[in-house]
Amino acid sequence: MLAISGLNQFYGESHTLWDLDVEIPQGQCTCVMGRNGVGKTTLMQCIMGLLPLRSGSLSYQGQDLARLTAERRAPLGIGYVPQGRQIFPLLTVEENLRIGLAARPDRAKQVPGYIFELFPVLKEMLGRRGGDLSGGQQQQLAIGRALVIDPKLLILDEPTEGIQPNIVHEIGDIIRRLMTDLNLTVILVEQKLPFARRVADRFIILDRGRLMASGAMPDLTEDLVKQYLTV
Repeated sequence: MLAISGLNQFYGESHTLWDLDVEIPQGQCTCVMGRNGVGKTTLMQCIMGLLPLRSGSLSYQGQDLARLTAERRAPLGIGYVPQGRQIFPLLTVEENLRIGLAARPDRAKQVPGYIFELFPVLKEMLGRRGGDLSGGQQQQLAIGRALVIDPKLLILDEPTEGIQPNIVHEIGDIIRRLMTDLNLTVILVEQKLPFARRVADRFIILDRGRLMASGAMPDLTEDLVKQYLTV
């Protein structure tokens, strides 16, 4: 579904991503892993068009994304839940959700009902300001907002960060349900290893901006964990 080839990125004079070649298969959850500061979020921002590629190619369902702005990528079916959620705290839950409607190709005017089936708490709190929600509720709102655009590819950057354990488990269940029921493809950036093993089908490990290992999740050995993931 998504093919990345020879991707390089810089932050100022610092070379942050080095010649990345990555394939994201359709209908699976691929977990991007690595210690803090290795380039995981930078890679997600490149995919979304929030950072320009210094070099390399980025193809989504056979279409070249490299020259498309972030605003033009979302209507192609790419949903993004950024690290830290980044909801609009002064807008209501309903207003946060409705923001995604503009990116839908069908120009639907109503938030899809299945989002409230996935996250009943959002329906209960439609009139409440986003900033008044708990961290877990804000994360559910951020995921719901990304789903409003009817994505085929969903990018989740650290969705369990700062979330209570019961909501973490629920988010894992919802990711698997989205893949089963809607055939969504998911890119998950995650540091919680038990969560990653439970939710993801495949893994990619980055270290200092380079791809060090990839494969099916059962192939994530303790040696790899010790070498690239433990602090």
